[in-house]
Amino acid sequence: MSVTHGKMGLSLTQEILSHLGLANKTAAWGTLGTLRTFLSFNVDKDVQRLLKAIAGQGVDHIAILDVLTNRSQEQRQLISRAFHERTQQDLLKSLQAALSGNLERIVVALLQPAAHLDARELRTALKGPGSAEDVALEILATRTPPQLQECLAVYKHNFQVDAAEDIKSETRGILRDLLLALAKGGREAYTGIIDYNLAAQDVQALKQAEGPSTERTWVLVFTQRNPEHLIRVLNQYQWYTGHELEKTVRARFHGAACVALLNLALVIRNTPLYFADKLHQALQETEPNYQALMRILISRSETDLLSIRAEFRKKFGKSLYSSLQDAVKGDCRSALLALCRAEDL
Repeated sequence: MSVTHGKMGLSLTQEILSHLGLANKTAAWGTLGTLRTFLSFNVDKDVQRLLKAIAGQGVDHIAILDVLTNRSQEQRQLISRAFHERTQQDLLKSLQAALSGNLERIVVALLQPAAHLDARELRTALKGPGSAEDVALEILATRTPPQLQECLAVYKHNFQVDAAEDIKSETRGILRDLLLALAKGGREAYTGIIDYNLAAQDVQALKQAEGPSTERTWVLVFTQRNPEHLIRVLNQYQWYTGHELEKTVRARFHGAACVALLNLALVIRNTPLYFADKLHQALQETEPNYQALMRILISRSETDLLSIRAEFRKKFGKSLYSSLQDAVKGDCRSALLALCRAEDL
């Protein structure tokens, strides 16, 4: 693919984006996250620095965030264990006692293992006030099979109930069917073999599933087929019908089911763009949705946040970093900016 030179000074992330599909090519680069393993990692020095930060006359917020936002998830867990071994105190509880507000919330999220954070967010989405589909779909549709399996195991252990039971009790209709199917983790693995016949069959099935009592077809195709196959289905559907599948979804479904299917289609087409949209929405609210910002920036910081930044800049004409600077206030601002990492010019 050629690189467009109409605008000078492309950022690194934009340059990478122009060369390859970032949503599906992370393995080619190792990681497209903003947070990497800290090469000069010294767990004893980090423990001592955190102890000094919370034991002095005033809590050193800068030192705490400098450690936690520059260490990988694995390294943060090593720090937490080492802190307990050396002090017989729980690092998470010690920091909770020293901090408050959104800064406390983001520090707690940074110190929790990823599966524990996802399980907590999923539980809050299903049992808390408001609609469940947004966060529940995000977690169930964007985590890898091992990540999802671990999340659901933690969910059952921590809350003494299967997530599927909460989905059944808190959602209805096709939305419930979609979430339950995603929670089963039954999506086919990509084998590298292109099944043109199955793609054509799926296209025909979706074309014929525009009447009543055909929801099962949509759930089956959207939740069981592997993403590479589904991209082919989406493209072929548009070729055969002359319009995108999303147009049919908007005409065929309404409310939460429509939103869920549209979001699933976007996850399939371009996962980083899906997250860019969610971050933009979180920043556009009268009061920024700090929980969404924290969850997304932390969960994607070691996988594809560079891709998300590039999609954000491309679609909204402003960098994610600048948007965070303008919208976010308070102590957690520096933590979110540290996870975002840098400006995209």
